[in-house]
Amino acid sequence: MERLLSKVFSQLVQRGSLTVVTARGREWTFGDGTGEEVRVRFLDPAAQRALVLNPELRLGELFMDGRLIVERGTIYDFLKVLLQDARAEQRSLPARVLGKLRYLTRSTVSRNNNRWRSRRNVAHHYDLDHRLYEMFLDADRQYSCAYFERPDCTLDEAQIAKKRLITAKLLVEPDSRVLDIGSGWGGLALYIKEIGGARQVHGITLSSEQLQIARERAEAAGVDDSVRFMLQDYREVEGSFDRIVSVGMFEHVGPRFYHAYFDKCRQLLKPDGIMVMHTIGHMDGPWYPNPWLDKYIFPGGHLPALSEIIPAVERAGLIVTDVECLRMHYAETLLNWRRRFMEKRAEALALYDERFCRMWEFYLACCEAAFRFQNVAVFQVQCARSAYAVPLTRGYIAERYEDLRMRETEFAARQETVTVPASSEPVPLRKQRH
Repeated sequence: MERLLSKVFSQLVQRGSLTVVTARGREWTFGDGTGEEVRVRFLDPAAQRALVLNPELRLGELFMDGRLIVERGTIYDFLKVLLQDARAEQRSLPARVLGKLRYLTRSTVSRNNNRWRSRRNVAHHYDLDHRLYEMFLDADRQYSCAYFERPDCTLDEAQIAKKRLITAKLLVEPDSRVLDIGSGWGGLALYIKEIGGARQVHGITLSSEQLQIARERAEAAGVDDSVRFMLQDYREVEGSFDRIVSVGMFEHVGPRFYHAYFDKCRQLLKPDGIMVMHTIGHMDGPWYPNPWLDKYIFPGGHLPALSEIIPAVERAGLIVTDVECLRMHYAETLLNWRRRFMEKRAEALALYDERFCRMWEFYLACCEAAFRFQNVAVFQVQCARSAYAVPLTRGYIAERYEDLRMRETEFAARQETVTVPASSEPVPLRKQRH
């Protein structure tokens, strides 16, 4: 098995400097010797065998359990050396066979995200202690891909820019009634109301922890009469909306329910309405869920390809009016999150235990590596029921984006001078030329 392990590493690692120490104390070196050395050690022969046979699941488990130790560098550095030049055909034969099986069964019962299973899956991740998320998220608790409009953007600036970009694409008007599917801790819904100027925002989530905080934030801002949050599945929503937005939620729908999801959105969307969906996805076609992430982090999760999204949109009777691919923005977001988490690791350890902290470190590192080296990106898909719902050219996005930036400044100035919340009619954005 040691010989096979050496062969796998030699095929995967082309650049960099990797030293692997086996359980028997043998040392191997891989790569071209460039860069800082990464050194890892296996503590038992079974760990080596597990990595060869099922690397996508076992690597994370071995790190969590302390059976694979990174002695020099970080777990991210190790993943980078492994993945930066990796191709699927370079994996071991057992790993390739297992991967093929996972691909063929990716839409079976494990992706059966009915209402009960969806609630359970969401609770697994999002109902963790809110103090954990406060350790590494921005001040607004945006737990999705930020938008780095400049290389020197801070995380908080990039998350505001993300909300600005999405709201610009929604073309929110003062009379807009907006549905936020997967509203999280409420930051985007509050932005759409306070900065975008929507008349009403209805946010839904399946996380009781997020719901409580979102409601508290709306009440503290004095907008709880017009920004309301519900513990509700998207399939349970009734009514009619001018705008629908969904950020970081579609990954939890599952391929079997793509048609049901977009069909429901079409039912809820007014004839002249607009929808913007922001989702992680594969840039190189359909793939199966990462088994380690599925088991430990996001049970029931599935990253779609555009070739899975667009047909479902079309079958539901919606029109795709705009698609944008945000490459590397999530990698930079995760880099910020990982650095922040590692700075507060002692606080996380006080909340949970060492195995949990190693799990969370691996989660942030492996996701960053996926966005940098494995053709994973974020898609923003804009849809409508009518081809006339949005302007003819994309210039309106930049115009609205800058309008929103100015309104953020005005809103901040008002917050500094007003001590008692005052209700007022929202100032409309400039009308766009169609």
